Amino acid sequence: MKVMKITAILLFLISFSFLAAAQDVVMLDSTNFVRGTIKGTDYSTVALLKDDQVEVLYKAKDVKEFLWNGETYVSKPIINNKKVEQRFFKVIEMGTVNMYAIGEQSADPTAPQEKRVRVSPSVGIGLGSGGMGRGGFGGVGIGGGISIGGGRRNNAKKAAGRKALYFIEKPGSGPMLEIQLNSSSDQQRVKQILLEKLNNDEDLAERIKETESFDAKSVAAYVKAYNLMHK
Repeated sequence: MKVMKITAILLFLISFSFLAAAQDVVMLDSTNFVRGTIKGTDYSTVALLKDDQVEVLYKAKDVKEFLWNGETYVSKPIINNKKVEQRFFKVIEMGTVNMYAIGEQSADPTAPQEKRVRVSPSVGIGLGSGGMGRGGFGGVGIGGGISIGGGRRNNAKKAAGRKALYFIEKPGSGPMLEIQLNSSSDQQRVKQILLEKLNNDEDLAERIKETESFDAKSVAAYVKAYNLMHK
């Protein structure tokens, strides 16, 4: 009987821990956060259904980062029409070198959607924000900015199917850069960026030079390999 009670308690604790871990989190700053269920994001805002069933829309400028379905999204500065604004970037890899994406996750169909904008990564600003690793909160610093041109429009369409934009940065080595994977000229540029950011690693450099075609998965694999060797 005692064994059965202990087993029941353990099962309850395991179930409770699983539910708590599965819950989404919006981190307002380093010490304040809100739990609930994230309904979607348009990368400028994030909609959260709190535990009291009240739905709140948070702007990127008011949020440090959020955890959604086990994925981390960080708020970072950009320049949009000569104005500094904040956007959410999905963390693909984080460490000595960081890789992010915008446009990989479906947004709430009732939330305003961000029009795809043209990114000019050659112009940066020296702003930054703290970040948390995938699966937890931490003090990993991420910095730099990107310049964006173009306007915004609201619509009721999902972001599913929208082409993802990928970015790579190495804090302290200049602004965040967009990784474009469309044409042969883009491929050469990707190779140059990787050799520049993933430096001081001869073996990795040789493999990058020998690679003829890059996609998001291969770029992420190179960044992950570099981070493992340069902690």
